[in-house]
Amino acid sequence: MKNIRRINAVTRALALAALLTSTFSAIAADGTPVQGGTLIYLEQQAHTNLYPPAGGFYPNGGILNQITDKLTYQNPKTLEVEPWIAESWSFNADKTEYTFKLRPGVTFSDGTPLDANAVAKNFDTYGLGNKEHHLPVSEVINNYDHSEVIDPLTVKFYFKKSSPGFLQGTATIGSGLVSLSTLDRNFDALGDATHIIGSGPFVVSKETLGREVDLTARKDYNWGPKNLKQQGRANLDGIKVIVTGEDSVRIGALLAGQADFIRQVQAYDEKQAKDQNFPIYAAPTKGVNDGISFRPDNALVSDLKVRQALLHATNSKQVVDTLFSPNYPQATSVIAKTAAGYVDLSHKLAYDPTLSKKLLGEAGWKPGPNGIRQKDGKTLSLTLYESLPQPQNKEVLQLVSQQWSQVGAKLNILAGDAGSRVADNLDPEKTPANVVEVGRADPDVIKSAFYPTNRDALLQKGGLSSKVKSFRDDKLNDLLTAISAEVDPKKRLALTGDVQNYLLDQAYVIPIFEEPQVFAGAPYFKGVSFEAVGRPSFYGAWLEKH
Repeated sequence: MKNIRRINAVTRALALAALLTSTFSAIAADGTPVQGGTLIYLEQQAHTNLYPPAGGFYPNGGILNQITDKLTYQNPKTLEVEPWIAESWSFNADKTEYTFKLRPGVTFSDGTPLDANAVAKNFDTYGLGNKEHHLPVSEVINNYDHSEVIDPLTVKFYFKKSSPGFLQGTATIGSGLVSLSTLDRNFDALGDATHIIGSGPFVVSKETLGREVDLTARKDYNWGPKNLKQQGRANLDGIKVIVTGEDSVRIGALLAGQADFIRQVQAYDEKQAKDQNFPIYAAPTKGVNDGISFRPDNALVSDLKVRQALLHATNSKQVVDTLFSPNYPQATSVIAKTAAGYVDLSHKLAYDPTLSKKLLGEAGWKPGPNGIRQKDGKTLSLTLYESLPQPQNKEVLQLVSQQWSQVGAKLNILAGDAGSRVADNLDPEKTPANVVEVGRADPDVIKSAFYPTNRDALLQKGGLSSKVKSFRDDKLNDLLTAISAEVDPKKRLALTGDVQNYLLDQAYVIPIFEEPQVFAGAPYFKGVSFEAVGRPSFYGAWLEKH
């Protein structure tokens, strides 16, 4: 059956040949970069919005990373922040003031200058939002107050209280720099890729909404990060980003020579790619692990013992061993081993169905006639939506559902593309649980996931949803705020450990695995790199033959 499926995949891939065209003539015999050629890049999902703070969604970030530059560059190996558009910077002792000196001669693709005024307007928008244009505040910027243009190449930022994560925040996908005309558009208009004017090595030349985005190399680009080997214009002439939703079609097209690079390679397809010498790239996301978060405003999960029971009913090792490859490590805390401030809390995540049953009994949930526990006329039946961006999320949730059923809890999984998903996910009565995962190489990533005015994974009162009746955890919120404002690096990491412990002690989240971004490329595609949390950069990449 698998062979038939693979043959069909290749057949369908070949049917895409009209779109996926490459002619092979130029070859670099010595492995040095070759200039020219168009990269065929197959993306699992269409982008949604290219306002840079929306770049956390990987299809958005995959485009933004090619067309925008950042003030700084975070070295993906050392995680040190290095110069990019900013040549240098300084900050005061309590990190409430940051000053950046900019590179001269940088322009956006519309010819306007990327100067101190443009940088100030970018961060005023990202730090404060723009209600008129419905542009939200960036989750990577905390305690922002205002900017000051010192001179055409010097900008200073002021914060209401310490903001130790700001420097790293200037290197993230959410801080991509865009032209003033881009910031003058409404949020909804920024779903159109052609409306995003950046200063990056590629520009958007064409878009077929929901299907394809064409990028063209900017010939006068000359301001990449100074510590990179690649300088000047990109090697590629262009990139075709083609939305190809079916996993088997993407891998089939790559192996059939009709695509050069693909995102979201499922674990079960890794071996056949490797066996044919197609490299696999598994870039870690260094943030909040892939798992399930609860909404305690819902009566089914308001009881700590119920949440603890479901945590200990979850066998994450079985999930990883059954569905994934070694590129997906079993979670041992709320954040990944590679994340800043990680603490090994695997002892708090032990699979123990006997304990689960005991806890549910203590909470008053008794076995019902169909094996599902009941209490006060209610059934212990939880609903959540599959998350399409997460790898094999439906299969993960189905396996968790089987595990929970062994202790008398039911998990209903709804389709990730359902029309009611967005509204239902803001209603804790309809969705007492949700899928969680956030990538960022800074301790602030935990605040991004759980703070009420950020992603609000737990749905707290005063957060993103007006449907929440009473749940709010001020102890958690104070810890999250403290992380975002602690200047002392050791104390900040200690607070990160405190939050991990607290989240698991309250059983607010069930971490399952550390999520990478897994790509595969043709053997002749060289030089691709990945930023600190796994988004590809094609600036230094080249096609050895094209």
